[in-house]
Amino acid sequence: MSIEIVRNYFRTYGMEDRIREFDTSSATVELAAQAVGVEPARIAKTLSFKVEERPILIVAAGDAKVDNAKYKSIFHKKAQMLKGEEVTELIGHAIGGVCPFGIPDSVGVYLDESLRRFETVFPAAGSANSAIELNLEELEKYSHAKEWVDICKGWQES
Repeated sequence: MSIEIVRNYFRTYGMEDRIREFDTSSATVELAAQAVGVEPARIAKTLSFKVEERPILIVAAGDAKVDNAKYKSIFHKKAQMLKGEEVTELIGHAIGGVCPFGIPDSVGVYLDESLRRFETVFPAAGSANSAIELNLEELEKYSHAKEWVDICKGWQES
């Protein structure tokens, strides 16, 4: 089970007890926000893409949307999301529980600037009914993020 992979991953840091499991689904931003009890923007959604046949993850705020022009300027190709069956195969977590923890070393992780507005965020923890609250320093450290990127739109305050 994918949540056990994440639980074991965080056990190495003595943090497995911070994973929250819910009786209801947290598979979408809206459901996760309800389960956790926060605004949807604080849900750190993890999106799966393919760049040159290599999987990458973009972790962004729940209210952010990928801006294709910004994505292309950083990754030098059009955004191509992984197909459902590819997500489980290449990332190790099923859609609804995808997170940047306990994943293969070959998967690159990028954190979007849209998250920087928050002191803490809630990424999934490997299942469609789990989350973990992390501050941004912890998210960067435990996701082994390559870098912070600015590839999303729709979240900036006007």
